[in-house]
Amino acid sequence: MKSCIFLALLALGGASSAYAADSCSVSLEGNDAMKYNLTNIDVPKTCSNFTINLSHTGKMAKNVMGHNVVIARTTDMAGIDADGIKAGLAADYLKAGDTRVLAHSKVVGGGESTSVSIPVASLNAAGAPLSFFCSFPGHSAMMKGTVTLK
Repeated sequence: MKSCIFLALLALGGASSAYAADSCSVSLEGNDAMKYNLTNIDVPKTCSNFTINLSHTGKMAKNVMGHNVVIARTTDMAGIDADGIKAGLAADYLKAGDTRVLAHSKVVGGGESTSVSIPVASLNAAGAPLSFFCSFPGHSAMMKGTVTLK
């Protein structure tokens, strides 16, 4: 009887570890209507790295309706966007070496996916408030959300 209880507790411990690992990533979708499926991403402070898996669920090509995900301080979004337009699609609409960008993915078109990982310590060091957004020209007005360290 004691061994059954021990095994049950051991199994529960393993399940909670798997759950903790799963919480260090999130699935984010962008579509042809210029919308993400999330408005907030919670990042556990207990994770060493956090991954955003971006899927473009639409059908349009990346040069027409491409999406990426950029993480930055909320106050830096407008400047990153303005500089990104000049950089163009080949640079994923981000100025080369822009230190305001904490992390970013590449731009993807309909049916494509990409991922970006970031050390949680760098999010914590950046301070709050943090945001995620799409830097494709004009998209950040609708495609944005908050990043919350929990």
